[in-house]
Parts: sequence; structure tokens; C-alpha cells
Amino acid sequence: MLAEIDPWVPALHRLSRAVGELDTLAAFALLAQERNLVRPEVDEGTALVIRDGRHPVLDRTLGRRFVPNDTDLDADGDRLLVLTGPNMSGKSTYMRQVGLLVLLAQAGSFVPARFARVGVADAVFTRMGFTDEIGRGKSSFMVEMSEVAEILRSAGPRSLVLLDEVGRGTSTFDGLAIAWSVLRHLCETVRCRTLLATHYHQLTELVEPLAGARNAHLAVDESGGEIAFLHRLVPGSTDRSYGLHVARLAGLPPALLSEADRLLGRLESEGVRLAPGRRRGAPTRYTQGILLPAPSAGPSPFESALLALDPDRMAPIDALAFLAEWRRRLGEGAPPPP
Repeated sequence: MLAEIDPWVPALHRLSRAVGELDTLAAFALLAQERNLVRPEVDEGTALVIRDGRHPVLDRTLGRRFVPNDTDLDADGDRLLVLTGPNMSGKSTYMRQVGLLVLLAQAGSFVPARFARVGVADAVFTRMGFTDEIGRGKSSFMVEMSEVAEILRSAGPRSLVLLDEVGRGTSTFDGLAIAWSVLRHLCETVRCRTLLATHYHQLTELVEPLAGARNAHLAVDESGGEIAFLHRLVPGSTDRSYGLHVARLAGLPPALLSEADRLLGRLESEGVRLAPGRRRGAPTRYTQGILLPAPSAGPSPFESALLALDPDRMAPIDALAFLAEWRRRLGEGAPPPP
């Protein structure tokens, strides 16, 4: 029996592939007609221009309630877009929407938009979500960094990179420094089309002087003491995340939220201080200044003493005595010698 079927196997494979392609194209055509989709222009350029783009899935489930948005990226122009805005404002949805529209266009489908021109992407890289791999000995931050490293190794000028937060699994300054360095590498070295959603608002100031980069945010309406997410992408940056508002929507206890609100106001006005009982110093303010050269406060006492030495006139025993004395005093926390 198998021997009789064997000569027909190649023909059956070809028929199966043809039926599969026909089924896919028929589904594309039916969706294009039912959902009023448009034919995208797919070319060899590097521009990604979308007008009134819609998320393919949410457009079907939400209908007219879904807010369309534009996209303008070009590897030879504005190739990096940094997105800020509140939680639940739609940053992740917007990035997924862009990625899905590019995939649909290159697969031969019509897309949910008023107009779309897609310069062919050789790959679409995404880093979204926040999970760990305990069985493999990887923390959530290690997983995040591993994924970012793979993107940096593999992405090229024709790639599309979608990053939903970078550096959030470590301290504020560590994460901010990593996020900035990753963005600069993608923009200046890889030179690919990139979208990054972030709550590091300091990044928006850092990218402003970066050629090929710009800021945008998801708009919020504040009126009558209420907050409404407009889900509309607008130029420029924002410096608020409205985390307390989202926590209130999630059902955190009112007393807890009131205490958090009081603490937030104090932190924003006074800066972040060490907990009671620890040594206190000047307030630490979380700004982008940590990434920039700090103004010099003059040489330290040790540097001054070192500069006053004349090595050509010192005996070896005097040099050893100088080092021993400074080592003793620094170890004991004593004041410097006169």
C-alpha cells in the first residue's frame, strides 16, 4: 500500500502547500473586505509611515472605541522614538500594533490603517514582559539583559526593534544608565528603527540632542480632579506616570493610597533621604545628572597632600611613611594630617 502511495507524495506536498496559500490569501481578502483594510505599499526603502493605524485584534474587539495613531520612522531620518506616559495609557499596545502591521504587510495582507508604507524589515525584535527563569538560574533582570544582548548582537539597519522598558529590574541609576546606553547604541551604531516605552522620564532629556531620536507620549486629560487616558500619541515627553491612579483603579485600600500620596509629595519636594537611624546627608534627587560629568569640587585633602610632594627630593623611607600614615588615618576615619 505504501509503495503505491510513495510516487504521489511530492505531488501531495505541492497540492497541500498550494491549498494552504490559497486558504491564507482567501482569509486575507475576506478580512480586508469585512474590516475595511487598506493595501500597504511595501518597498525596499527604510521608511515606516502609517496613518491612523489600528491594532489588528483590538480593532476587531473594541470597534470605534479604539483610538488610531500614526507612525513615522525612517532608518535614514527619525529612527528612534521614546514613548512616555502613564501606566494603562497604551504604550505597549501601540508598539505591538506597529509590529503586527509590519508583519501583516510583509506577509501580503491588507492592514487596518488609512494609509501604510512599509520599508521591508529583515527582522522584528521585541523585548516585552517581565519574567524569570528560576530553573535555569536566571533572575527577571538577567532574562531582560540576555534578551537585550541578543537584540544588540542580531539587529541591523533594516530591523525593527520594540523595547517595552529596559533596565527596570535594577536600581534607578543602574537602569537609567543601561537604558540610555542601549538607546544610543541602537540609534548611532545599529541605526535601526526603534520604539522604546519607558517610565525613566530622565531619558527624554538625554535623547533630545541625539540625532535621529525624538520623544512622544500618550496623552492624558486631567479635569475636575479626574484622569482620563486618551490613548492618543502626541509629540513631546511627559514626566508623570500616574501610578497612584492606576493603583486606585486596581483596588488598593484608600488609607494606603492616602499615605502613599503624602509620601510621594514629600519625595518630590524634598528629594529621597535615607531611612531614620542611618547617616543622613544631602537629599538624593533622581535626575539625569548622574550620567553627566559632575562639576569639580576641588581636590580632596589626600589629593592636595599628594600634589604637595616632590618625589625627586623624597627618600624611599619618607614615601613609605607618607603612605602608611594616610592608610592608617583613612582606615580609622580620622581627620587628615596637617
